[in-house]
Amino acid sequence: MPAVTVDNPLTLPRVATPDPAVTSARPVLTVVTAPEGFEGEGFPVRRAFAKVNSKYLDPFIMMDQMGEVDYAAGEPKGTPWHPHRGFETVTYIIDGTFIHQDSHGGGGTITDGDTQWMTAGSGLLHIETPPESLVMSGGLFHGLQLWVNLPASDKMIAPKYQDIRGGSVKLLSTEDGGALLRVIAGEMDGHQGPGTTHTPITMIHASISPGAQLTLPWRADFNALAYGLAGSGSAGTEHRPFHMGQAVVFGDGDSITLRADEKQDSRTPNFEVVLLGGLPIREPVAWYGPFVMNSHRELQQAMADFQAGRLGTIPADGH
Repeated sequence: MPAVTVDNPLTLPRVATPDPAVTSARPVLTVVTAPEGFEGEGFPVRRAFAKVNSKYLDPFIMMDQMGEVDYAAGEPKGTPWHPHRGFETVTYIIDGTFIHQDSHGGGGTITDGDTQWMTAGSGLLHIETPPESLVMSGGLFHGLQLWVNLPASDKMIAPKYQDIRGGSVKLLSTEDGGALLRVIAGEMDGHQGPGTTHTPITMIHASISPGAQLTLPWRADFNALAYGLAGSGSAGTEHRPFHMGQAVVFGDGDSITLRADEKQDSRTPNFEVVLLGGLPIREPVAWYGPFVMNSHRELQQAMADFQAGRLGTIPADGH
């Protein structure tokens, strides 16, 4: 898992462990297992939050874990051209490479530890594909795609992109060096990640060493979710077990606790977890396919605009 790392986490700024005497630990409400399926032209995904009640997800809509898959030569796949409107997509690549192209002339390559933050806003067409070199050789591919809702006031803003290189992610450590935190967006204990968000959120990729415990301050007005990318451990002060492919929903409070099992499987040295929290938007959500709006009428308009070519056209050199 070559996401950005360091040899010695103790060289990094450290997050202070919250004092349990003055903080309220968030309890674990539920642990769910992500169903598996296929997306785009056939790459395997786990629907991380498919079994989570939507009232606990706001402002998030969904998240797919893409892979982890070790492709043979000729096997890597992507998505065909498709539209989006009304939300933001966050694509975080842990292993492998993805190429993005869109109808507004944007594009780029994201690889090991990079994130592309795409604000679809009023709408566009885009495509995500593996590079030809990966298709020819095969290789490991692993990543996430998160959908973040936009409030009604921002749904029709102009599309925007942020290419967040792995080297710009804010790296932090726990006080004992038992966990490495990659802050992609939002704030953690006074340290700011590079991602700029319309909806206030925090997104962190944590690597927790075997047997180590991670307790973080967490905004009381945010929701709190954890998802296992690799390995196994537990959540909450009640030590509720969870592992790769499972999501944890936390209740109210202002701190969260995770712990890695003493023994991890042979595929990963650490317990790898993505942590998410955001300020709920608390607006009606009308979601159909690639459109996330506030009403059925707005969904119909989005589809009509797409069919009329008002979300953009595929570039002449599109593939």
